[in-house]
Amino acid sequence: MKTLITNDIRVSVDSKYSPDYSNPAADKYIFVYRVIIENLGRETVQLLERHWSIFDAGGSLREVDGEGVIGQQPILTPGEKHQYTSWCPLTSAIGYMKGYYLFKSDTRTQTFKADIPKFNLIAPETLN
Repeated sequence: MKTLITNDIRVSVDSKYSPDYSNPAADKYIFVYRVIIENLGRETVQLLERHWSIFDAGGSLREVDGEGVIGQQPILTPGEKHQYTSWCPLTSAIGYMKGYYLFKSDTRTQTFKADIPKFNLIAPETLN
C-alpha cells in the first residue's frame, strides 16, 4: 500500500490487476484500486474534487477531473476515515496513477490539496 500525508490528510492506495474483466488480446487491462482517506487534522474537512494523472506504457497520459469520489463528497471529522474502491482501464499491462484531492475545511477560507501517492498498475504476467 502506498501512503502520503499532505496538509493533515493521509491518503493510502493499493491496486490489483483484474484478469476477469481484462482482455489482453484486445489491449484491455483493468485494474482495481482501493483508497483510504484519513483526516489527521483538528478541523472538519470535505472532499470536493479529484484529479488523476493516468500513465499507460502504451504512451498515453490521461488527466481526469471530477467532483468528489464515486459520486460522493465525503465530510471527515478529525480522525475519521473514508474508503472507496474504483477501477481504471489501460491499453497496456503496465502503468501508474497519481493525483490529488481538493478539500475545504470548516475554518479556512481557501481550498487545499491532498496529494494521492503514485501507485503502479502492473499485470502479473508482465513480471515473468
